[in-house]
Amino acid sequence: MLGRITGKATTLQFSFELLPGADVKNFEYVKVLHRVYSWVLCQVVEIEVSHEHSVAKCHILGYKDERGRTKQIRIPFDMDSEVFLADDDIIREVIQLGDGKGDAFLGLLEGKDIPVRLDLSKLLTKHVAVLAKSGAGKSYAVGVLVEEILERHVPVLVIDPHGEYGRLSEKNTDSKDAETMARFHVQPKAYRVREYGDPHEQGVIPLRLASNLTSQELIHLIPGKLNNTQLGVLYSAMKGLDQLTFESLILALESEESSAKWSIINLVDHLRTLGIFSSAPIAYNELVKSGTCSVINMRGISPEIQQVIVYKLAKDLFELRKQNKVPPFFLVVEEAHNYCPERSFGEATSSKILRTIASEGRKFGLGLCVISQRPARVDKSVLSQCTTQLILKVTNPNDLKAVSSSVEGLTAESEAEIQNLPVGTALVTGLVDVPLFVNIRPRRTSHGGRAVDILEQPKDFLTQQATFEEQALLPVVRPRTTPKDLALMSDAEIASVRTVLIPAYLFACKEKESQFNVLVDMTAGEIVVDLEEYATRKLPDLKRLNATQLKVLQAVHAGKPLAKEEIVRKANTAMEIEEDLVDLAKKEYISYDAKARTYKVTPTYILSKLSKHTCYTPVTYESVAYGEKPPARVSLDKMKESLARFTTVLDQQECSIVRYEVVKK
Repeated sequence: MLGRITGKATTLQFSFELLPGADVKNFEYVKVLHRVYSWVLCQVVEIEVSHEHSVAKCHILGYKDERGRTKQIRIPFDMDSEVFLADDDIIREVIQLGDGKGDAFLGLLEGKDIPVRLDLSKLLTKHVAVLAKSGAGKSYAVGVLVEEILERHVPVLVIDPHGEYGRLSEKNTDSKDAETMARFHVQPKAYRVREYGDPHEQGVIPLRLASNLTSQELIHLIPGKLNNTQLGVLYSAMKGLDQLTFESLILALESEESSAKWSIINLVDHLRTLGIFSSAPIAYNELVKSGTCSVINMRGISPEIQQVIVYKLAKDLFELRKQNKVPPFFLVVEEAHNYCPERSFGEATSSKILRTIASEGRKFGLGLCVISQRPARVDKSVLSQCTTQLILKVTNPNDLKAVSSSVEGLTAESEAEIQNLPVGTALVTGLVDVPLFVNIRPRRTSHGGRAVDILEQPKDFLTQQATFEEQALLPVVRPRTTPKDLALMSDAEIASVRTVLIPAYLFACKEKESQFNVLVDMTAGEIVVDLEEYATRKLPDLKRLNATQLKVLQAVHAGKPLAKEEIVRKANTAMEIEEDLVDLAKKEYISYDAKARTYKVTPTYILSKLSKHTCYTPVTYESVAYGEKPPARVSLDKMKESLARFTTVLDQQECSIVRYEVVKK
């Protein structure tokens, strides 16, 4: 027992005088026995202490009726009714926090061991807003939410301006989190992540968007506002085009007679030279795939180009979703104030499509999560469509005002408490009729949004050298598959898994306008085409082949296995090619099937474009315990000379490939 009801009591609130020694905190859950409705759950929202007595003000949350529904009382409590500390059972009964089936485990109710879960079926149809000041834990909380969604194999697409979400592919190995994870019954886990970004950045899949635009898309993408004359010239040029591309439009504009064409040509050429539009774009069915999180890493990309990317991706995927050509998915937009700003702060290229998704996406199974550290600058029509809000610490008066105006059911006391929330605690609204304070659970994956601690860096270069030498940090390229994964996947009993460090170089190469990386094993001078299975291929030495052999190789490579007569016809050469075929087989360019009497190319050599074997895994600096490190047998100059026959080498980085060798019993 905590005290007795005193003063005025209504059907919405009451006050009670605390007994001496009663330990009550703000936002504590209490219960009162009503003479009609049995036990009623209430919440302390304010505590006043004076010399004479201490009084707690409470809001009434409701009771459970005979049908299991939560209802408000219609008759106030009697004076002097006893107030008790609420037990977990009545809190679970009145505040329905999910049953665990198909729900996302967000964390524990503040001060209780009661799990708080979000209904994912509602989440995909009723959007989410995550609002907080910088450093309050927005990205961490969203990471938890994304993990739970991926657990249900729902596709997730993250617009990531800072490159924080790629770490969802790594398990949480932070020793500081181990104890907390045990309390929340959470185990470390990695998820399937595909990270797209600037083609010049290492470790990401190049982000390419479809260059075949509609006329409306093109007009929307052109920076600035065109006047009527310019619009007339543009429509006139587009009218006669069968397929609208930047190149064809520029040619059509050049044939126009109006002098207004030159300013439009400059704007269209600006879009063309951005480097994000291509005739070979990313496949949207790979971008939105069951159980996969696709991260659009826009670190290093200018803000105006980011808006173009968000507009094009969101528009195309929304149209495909309406046609049921991609599965239902969840779209996460970080720094939403940059992509859908409040109209008084300007209009972004991506504003209109995000407003459309916020208002119509729920009908088509497209869930939206907007995240911002400046709620006052986010489009109010977008925020108002988010029926679930995760609000962490906010202190700016304008942002507080924006939060309170967009969140339903937020009391004045809860609004004041937002300014004092500790890191890791969120005010969650939209789950039930009352806001809940939730301790966010630890992440299963590694957190990529931690700020860099400058004080931990060495103070000078000599100290830095000593630190790296002492810790033996090596530049390595490591496969995603771990020794533990190999042990689990193996059919036979494993004695041990040996780590071998293979000397290598990561070469930055260029073909026409595109750049890519090639990983080379320097023990044999071969290209690594599959890091997980560790498959390598040789570069062909075409100088050692005669003209007939080149024709034969081209004929065999072009299609299915061929008989000798078909090779002669396709290569347009003489019948006497037996010696050439034997020599090519000896050099392992082709193989002969005696039963079918046909020839086919072997997988020994790379006979296609080198860019098809791009290495997307970046070089990282780690301290690696290894059992063997064979020496490099191929010189850097010789390898660069071999590559130069097939591509332009821009740069190279020396590294070691971490390879795991299974030793069976």
